[in-house]
Amino acid sequence: MVTVASTTGCRGAPAPFHFGVIHPAPARAHNPGMDPVPGLDLSLPPFDLLDDAGRERLQASVDIALHRAGTTLIEAGKPSLHAHVILKGLVHATVRDDNGREQRFADYGPGDVFGAWAVMAGRARLSYRADGDCLTFLIPAEVFRQLIADNPPFAAYFNEGLATKGRLSIGNSDRREVAELMVTQVGEAQLAPAERIDATATIAEASARLHARRVDCLLVDDPAHDAPGIVTRTDLLEALSLERLPLDATVGPLASRPLVAVDTSAVLFQALVQMTERHIERVVVTDRGAIAGTLGMAEVLSHFASHSHLISLRLSRARTLEEIADAAGAMDRLVRSLNAHGARIPYVMELVSALNSRIMGQLFDLLVPEAHRNGICLLVMGSEGRREQVLKTDQDNALVLADDLDWPGLDDAMGRFSAALDKVGYPPCPGKVMVNNPHWRMRASEWHARIDHWRQSYGGQNALDLSIALDARPIAGKLALFAPVKARLMALGEDHILLHHLAAATLDFDTPLTFFGRVRSDADGIDIKKGGIFPVVHGLRCLALRHGIEANGSAERCTALVEQGHLSSDLGRDLPQALNVFQRMRLQSQLAALDEGRKAGNAIDPARLTRLDRELLRDALHVVKEFRGHIRHSFHLRD
Repeated sequence: MVTVASTTGCRGAPAPFHFGVIHPAPARAHNPGMDPVPGLDLSLPPFDLLDDAGRERLQASVDIALHRAGTTLIEAGKPSLHAHVILKGLVHATVRDDNGREQRFADYGPGDVFGAWAVMAGRARLSYRADGDCLTFLIPAEVFRQLIADNPPFAAYFNEGLATKGRLSIGNSDRREVAELMVTQVGEAQLAPAERIDATATIAEASARLHARRVDCLLVDDPAHDAPGIVTRTDLLEALSLERLPLDATVGPLASRPLVAVDTSAVLFQALVQMTERHIERVVVTDRGAIAGTLGMAEVLSHFASHSHLISLRLSRARTLEEIADAAGAMDRLVRSLNAHGARIPYVMELVSALNSRIMGQLFDLLVPEAHRNGICLLVMGSEGRREQVLKTDQDNALVLADDLDWPGLDDAMGRFSAALDKVGYPPCPGKVMVNNPHWRMRASEWHARIDHWRQSYGGQNALDLSIALDARPIAGKLALFAPVKARLMALGEDHILLHHLAAATLDFDTPLTFFGRVRSDADGIDIKKGGIFPVVHGLRCLALRHGIEANGSAERCTALVEQGHLSSDLGRDLPQALNVFQRMRLQSQLAALDEGRKAGNAIDPARLTRLDRELLRDALHVVKEFRGHIRHSFHLRD
């Protein structure tokens, strides 16, 4: 049926009258290839999330309506009799600000869905007005609600915003692999039993227990310690062959403490990250605080295939720069594999960060003599410091030196260290934020003086240097050297003038949205780092500094800000997801560029995105726009 919306009422729902009838194609049970309603493509998101029965029900009930120019299809604060899918024309969505002024929020074109929230919640958050005559498909409210009730993936698309849309944007064929790779919990894995032995037992007795129970480790109970330790088959072998201990030596002194544990509710991938970062191949699994068993690399790999364990194993065996470079060369292949299987970006970043830290740490140990490591702390900064690195980009690192360090060979060693990073795939930083630059090699007292200088001179390069330093994370050498530097950095949060000037950079780059709320692009695409990633990362960095939050990661900063009441729960939910959208799209664009022989950069081409991804990008950029407003208000900034 075709309905024409009356032009008499621009406020409220239009008063329709019958214009004619179009009969939808007859429903045919369990036939996914049925003829669609003219113009309504049920193979595209979100209708591809419906089952066959849902698609049949939709086809049998949908109408088409013609809305005259200027007609208000749905009014904010009121319910809607229909959810709409635009067939032809343009619809503007508006929202009223705190002063009651109407502002353009977004515009919707052919294929876009709107009015779902008004149907589900009983009241609309936005007003929708036709810009010129337009045609929309009308899905009756009761039918739409039934589709929501009967199809959980379809319901999730509309209920959970960016987070769920991001997961649903992965093709149907990949969802099973994503669930296996990224959703399987530790408790679902085949755990090894937690066999226990007393600290007074001998190596011979422990070896016999390992053999009899067919396990690779034993938990060691010792009255001198509140919690058990752990001894592995490798520990026993090394005790006998390397330390030349007798078979009747006790296992108590061989036990490692504290235990590295993961909960049964954790994701298997997180267990993999733990093992990679801590250079171990087995963790203890706890369930509500009690030890439920142990989990090793073999059990993890029985659930999904990943090259990360091979990289980790090769790194553990690497003794030369060439061997480290060979292991690091597999990193990009790992990222490609995880991306192809729909791995969630936060997990990919965690794993890449853990592997990067190991690579850099091994290079540090290779090039810095052990006698001097206690007087040096290696820092990583920027995205690596936040654990938000995906593909290897430029080096961002620095040193904290003990005030009493005396090592004439430092300059030469750091030159070789930066060159080694370049050789294994981390190109030099264009801004020379590297340990071979004396500007970023400072004794603890010099760091304090530099931070005091940043407090008093907070413009230009100083602001950039400070922003980089605020994300610093220690990874090698004597980590404790960084603690007083971190404390000095956090003390800057008490300087409101400094924060005002530092936060102003959040507004340096415009959000790439048109006046009508659609994605704005030029011939080179969208620089997603400037338009999306940087405003979120830097805004959260400034808020975290202001409120004494020491976390480095953007997601962790966001969570802490919400918990302390400095950020709304809505922004706290949407900001990390917006970052995930930007990171995923940038990664896919970078991989495509590398495949085509081009340099990987920060530009994404909206024309190459699927319709759902274009919608996700638009939604994510609107989150950035809202957050910029929050930063502007919080730090009393002007555009």
